[in-house]
Amino acid sequence: MRALDAARQTCDRYLPGLLDALGEHSLEDLERPGSPAIDLFRTHGGPGLVIPKTYSGLGAGPLEAMDVTRALAATSPSLAVATTMHHFSVATLFSLADSLQSSGVEWVLLEGIVEQNLLVASAFAEGRPGSGILTPAMRARAEGKGFRINGSKKPCSLSASMDLLTASVALPNEDGSSDMAVLLVPRQTEGLSVHPFWSSWALAGAESDEVRLTDVFVDEQQVMRTELGDSGELDKLQTVGFIWFEMLISASYCGIAGALAERVIKAGRGSVSERAQLATRLESASLLLEGIARMIAAGENDNTALGKALVARYGAQDAIADAVRQAVELLGGMAFISSGDIGYLAAASNGLSFHPPSRSSFAAPFVDHVAGQPLRLA
Repeated sequence: MRALDAARQTCDRYLPGLLDALGEHSLEDLERPGSPAIDLFRTHGGPGLVIPKTYSGLGAGPLEAMDVTRALAATSPSLAVATTMHHFSVATLFSLADSLQSSGVEWVLLEGIVEQNLLVASAFAEGRPGSGILTPAMRARAEGKGFRINGSKKPCSLSASMDLLTASVALPNEDGSSDMAVLLVPRQTEGLSVHPFWSSWALAGAESDEVRLTDVFVDEQQVMRTELGDSGELDKLQTVGFIWFEMLISASYCGIAGALAERVIKAGRGSVSERAQLATRLESASLLLEGIARMIAAGENDNTALGKALVARYGAQDAIADAVRQAVELLGGMAFISSGDIGYLAAASNGLSFHPPSRSSFAAPFVDHVAGQPLRLA
């Protein structure tokens, strides 16, 4: 399929040999706990993909990163989902390194990620029913020139393979209020532990278990302070990270749907009109996500851009769901029965609806945003 072939070519250009190495394993092998996929991503230089060449990275732009993610997802959905967490965390880091808020630590860290092929996991508030997306998963108390951190993140992708954890935390103020910040915690830090959590067979290769921080000490230099705008909108760093996340996580599921659509096209299933409709629906999703990528590349990373990115994400989500349903139907019952891959890809493709923000929580802030207010996700 043309679009997926183009994505694979981009992946081969930036991460040569990775798709071939993944192709030596079955989908079942790549999607199980203990999958070889993440190690293959690391050994083929994947951690440096979106890091600019200024920091010794591969310098893939948003469009290229989206293509690589689609290509990986068509081969190993778990790998695409897991590495999305790494890429958006890294995007936040290099945005910080380029900003006036930089402490200089970020520049050293980015070069270290490239040179040592380090993987960065993300422990933000995702997956906590009843909590806002920006409600920190960790709590802190001041101690000396740093903080003691307690809390947990579940699920936390890359939990087994991470070298560094980024986590949202509430920092206490003297008046009893708290500010949100982002922590950088090395995997070997005393008090950081990983515990079983993910029970589903779908996307089990993403290593999405629980990460706990128990009385973990972090130095002030490991803390990136963030703050909401005067009208409750996210600050620039949070916004940049969030836009990258929405683009790449959506591209992951677009790639999964692409793997199903490709089977339909290659097998010539259904009528010409049905195959054309399937391809059109899938590429509609891709074009929406390309719109996000082009915004990032053009430097559009403000509150308005975030609103556009989320609209594109939900549009893509609907198109992906339609494409998956049609692809499974066109492939037919015998194809479904004869290969577990089709059922697995169809099940895994539903994961996009579980990533934040939920459609229901976005509704009221979006209506206010359409009416002229800043987009408030807090």
